[in-house]
Amino acid sequence: MDTQETICSRRGFLRQVGTATLAGAALLGTRGWAARSGLAGRRPNIILVLTDDQGKGDLSCLGNPDLKTPNLDRLHAISTRFTDFHVSPTCAPTRSSLMSGRHEFRNGVTHTIMERERMALSTVTVAQVLQQAGYRTGIFGKWHLGDEEPYQPHRRGFDEAFIHGAGGIGQAYPGSCADAPPNRENRYFYPVIRYNGKFVKTQGFCTDVFFQQALGWIKSRKDGDSPFFAYISTNAPHGPMIAPEEYKKPFLDAGFDANTAGRYGMIANIDDNVGLLLGKMEEWGLTENTLLIFMTDNGQAGRSAKKNGKNYPLHVAGLRAGKGSPYEGGTRVPSFWRWKGVLGEGRDINNLAAHIDLFATFAELAGARIPQGTQKRDGRSLVPLLENPDAPWPKRYVFVHKGRWAKGANPDDSKYRDCAVRSERFRLVNNKELYDIDADPGETTNVIDRYPRVAEEMRKVYDAWWTQTRPLMVNEDVPYADHRPFFVLYEKQLKEEGIPRWRPPSL
Repeated sequence: MDTQETICSRRGFLRQVGTATLAGAALLGTRGWAARSGLAGRRPNIILVLTDDQGKGDLSCLGNPDLKTPNLDRLHAISTRFTDFHVSPTCAPTRSSLMSGRHEFRNGVTHTIMERERMALSTVTVAQVLQQAGYRTGIFGKWHLGDEEPYQPHRRGFDEAFIHGAGGIGQAYPGSCADAPPNRENRYFYPVIRYNGKFVKTQGFCTDVFFQQALGWIKSRKDGDSPFFAYISTNAPHGPMIAPEEYKKPFLDAGFDANTAGRYGMIANIDDNVGLLLGKMEEWGLTENTLLIFMTDNGQAGRSAKKNGKNYPLHVAGLRAGKGSPYEGGTRVPSFWRWKGVLGEGRDINNLAAHIDLFATFAELAGARIPQGTQKRDGRSLVPLLENPDAPWPKRYVFVHKGRWAKGANPDDSKYRDCAVRSERFRLVNNKELYDIDADPGETTNVIDRYPRVAEEMRKVYDAWWTQTRPLMVNEDVPYADHRPFFVLYEKQLKEEGIPRWRPPSL
């Protein structure tokens, strides 16, 4: 069933909130853990915030001296934090893995474009599993798992879909991967968004728009009989580095180059929106029955800058490399989990965890039944660790590969290029570099000669993984589509009925 696809799927207001909205939150500190045990089947609402290209170095709570993120810092302080949490090196792969519970290559996603960003239609998504368990589901922002109609989120388990096309607002590539045409000029302001199958013209900056729509939907669901899953997936801080002037100005005044000021401005804007979200959760009484997760989709994109005309290294949280890399900096990201009164506050979980674990975790929390025939998954439920950080956690390996070989190339030629295997202690990179992450998290010293047996074992598990995975790369020989769906649908709607203005929901 996994070796080929089926024809169709298996079913300005921000600053007024700030950090003060959490003034009533009771901080338990590290002494508190799960106030009530037995999380399976508790059926919380789930809000997943996933930002684009933001890394561990892009938070002041994790040491950045130039960028202030007070709301994310507060969320960090009151959350359970997975300190060794990994995703894929780039964006569409991460989204595929968290939706499916398995490595992206096993869903056919080996790139971010070239028709290889399309998640195999044989894949059952976690949204479908939650939907079948009685959850209402919504996505707000970036999908990036196929712009052709059968691949769209409203066909993959989402009741509410408010998204842009392609991998970024305004992007367009050969084949089907392309956003609505007007966004090529407007980019991040006033974007045209596909809202439940129809295009609308929004007002404001993209991140503000996505959070506003998500919060409006959450408000409409908060008193309903069904729990909800809200997936807020921002385009920011992906390049081009565009932010509202008020957010860029502090960094320009500090002497940073325009590119860095734009990127940091986008992150400051995300922080304000997280503050708005936290405040509304308090106001609407959602904190005790809602699991809020903040994470990012790959390692840090911005790692160097100019300040006052001179080269200036940006804070990278001690990690080597960043987005698109097989090293720690490419995949190790922030992961904050907040569920007031249920999960411990200010508590770290140091076990090896990953995006592939969200599927099983959400399903267990929801008490959901996994449909027969669902794809074999690589992840495991994090519920035991959420209940008890000292719970047994069996040995595991997490596999990393950048993908992105040329169109039509043989993937086997790139088997050992831009790849890694991660165990609890070690990371084998490109089949020839071994790092002791416990002792050397910055990967400065190759210890492959010191631990040859470790390297050999990791090679064997990687070779076996590749052999199992190779037949599942179902998009490799797919020709480019002869049209761009978002272009065609937009022009058809423009001609037949026009593009209405978006009506921002009242909060």
